[in-house]
Amino acid sequence: MKKIFACLIAFTLVFSCVSCFAEGESVPAKIDMTKWQYEAADDVCWQVGLSYAATPADSSYETMGIFVPGAYFTATDNGDGTYTCTVNESGTVGQYTAITAPLIIPVNTPGYSAMAAPTGYSSSMGYGSISDYTSEGIIVLFAGARGRDAGAPAGVTDFKAAIRYARYNKDLLPGDMDSIFSLGMSGGGAQSALIGASGNSDLYTPYLAAIGAVMTESDAVKGSMCWCPITNLDIADEAYEWNMGNTRSGLSEEEQAYSDGMALAFAKYINGLSLTDENGTALVLAESEEGIWQSGTYYDYVKDVIETSLEHFLSDTEFPYTATSSGGFGGRGGRGGMRDGNFGGTEGGFAGPGNGEIPDFENGEKPDSANGEIPDFGGENAEQETAYEEMDGITRAKSTSSALSLSGTYETKQDYIAALNANGEWVTWDEETNTVTITSVAAFTQALKNASKGIAAFDQLDRGQGENTLFGYGDGNGAHFDAILAELVQGSEYEAAFAEDLAKQDALGNTVDVRLNMYNPMYYLSPAYEGYQTSEPVTYWRIRTGINQGDTALCTEIDLALAAAAYADGTQVDFETVWGQGHTEAERVGSSTANFIAWIQECMKE
Repeated sequence: MKKIFACLIAFTLVFSCVSCFAEGESVPAKIDMTKWQYEAADDVCWQVGLSYAATPADSSYETMGIFVPGAYFTATDNGDGTYTCTVNESGTVGQYTAITAPLIIPVNTPGYSAMAAPTGYSSSMGYGSISDYTSEGIIVLFAGARGRDAGAPAGVTDFKAAIRYARYNKDLLPGDMDSIFSLGMSGGGAQSALIGASGNSDLYTPYLAAIGAVMTESDAVKGSMCWCPITNLDIADEAYEWNMGNTRSGLSEEEQAYSDGMALAFAKYINGLSLTDENGTALVLAESEEGIWQSGTYYDYVKDVIETSLEHFLSDTEFPYTATSSGGFGGRGGRGGMRDGNFGGTEGGFAGPGNGEIPDFENGEKPDSANGEIPDFGGENAEQETAYEEMDGITRAKSTSSALSLSGTYETKQDYIAALNANGEWVTWDEETNTVTITSVAAFTQALKNASKGIAAFDQLDRGQGENTLFGYGDGNGAHFDAILAELVQGSEYEAAFAEDLAKQDALGNTVDVRLNMYNPMYYLSPAYEGYQTSEPVTYWRIRTGINQGDTALCTEIDLALAAAAYADGTQVDFETVWGQGHTEAERVGSSTANFIAWIQECMKE
């Protein structure tokens, strides 16, 4: 029944898009098939500077490149460095033909920053190299997009417009246009999740029309890869305090009241969300003697995710093992997931050299309000992770550190467990069954997942956080957006600012609550929201997070995975939370790029 209803919604949305595409409206020019260029070393045909919007808001960003395996074209040399290309339907690369090949759209936007469009052939796209994908027969849609300084929903609107533009050219291009996959990390992981959840959402129609996007095509995709997505922003402040508020110290009385109030609000939110586990058990929170609502089936589920993550780490890791960073941000960690659940990664993973891809920020990503340094997505040590964090322009309390400092070499698994218990026992491990038990979620966060952001982690009280800029009004200034926090600050010096920002309208007449819904995958995936079943979400999800990160609550990815899995029959969610890793392209084993490609290949076999 859900599938039938979803199809009716999809038909209605597409029809409404067609009807708003009035005669005489400007449309972007189609691809000129006489202007292809060729990279012989990688056997890739490519074009850049393709405008996917007829009336762009910012033409410096709103163009795209398309990179196609050479075998998919029959090319004629024009004699001037360009080629005239037509689709070679019999062309084959790997398991794909020119007709069956999937496409990917990378979202390299840390901190919801802008992403610069490519200006030439680039070997890197932020998540591996172009040739990593084209050599496997995958077509790359490399789009630029506006960032947080332009205000939500600019970024996702631009990526949707680029997807529509590719489909607008389906009569000219190779590839299966029903098999587009998005991928991203951090703010990019969030926007990848949004692309995945909000396919053909009616809320985006006026924003797409405003930039002259192709209104007759769909922007729904088949699958979304989300590493450490900083998302679910309507409840992110509250989830943060419920999960990590116990690690704070030195708060003023006012700050402690905000922290406690947000934690309690999260419990009420969870109890109205109607989440269930893989067995159909309702996941709820209950009052507890220790902490704020640290009990109930939802609490047990979060605790189980932590325990399973450590079990997987112990299974995967060869000892002696050398931890290369402090605070638990160690080397290749365990790929955690749902114990005995219905979704999780392929056991054993895929062999690879590690997560060593370095993005090209000249042709792949141009952060707003960032310092321009090139981060290393390695994930193997804290220094690499810190470089990435400095790139996204997000405010973190660098003085905050976890209670444990794991470094040096551990000869055995027992030695590693002993190190975890150095400040008091909170982990037990049964070697015979490889079963881990922790005393509490709070014990884990105190040891390894301390809060790295201040009170109101996302909607900062002074409007100074990156997410405040995201929900600003295109002038680079921040605005408040958390309606729950607005209730908590009543009677304080912040009350007027919250009231003003929550009432303000953007250029299209929408208040921030509408834009917040547009930037919340749960709005589309959860029956607790009005937006449930008003879009065409992906069939395939792959969600990975580093369990130690202080950037967002562990609840963020858990809630997203659970809501996605329950959305419709046939939806497949591959969710893992990785022990010993933080805010990075976390993978249990192997390289993030190789694992992503292998996942696409499995999805395409379905």
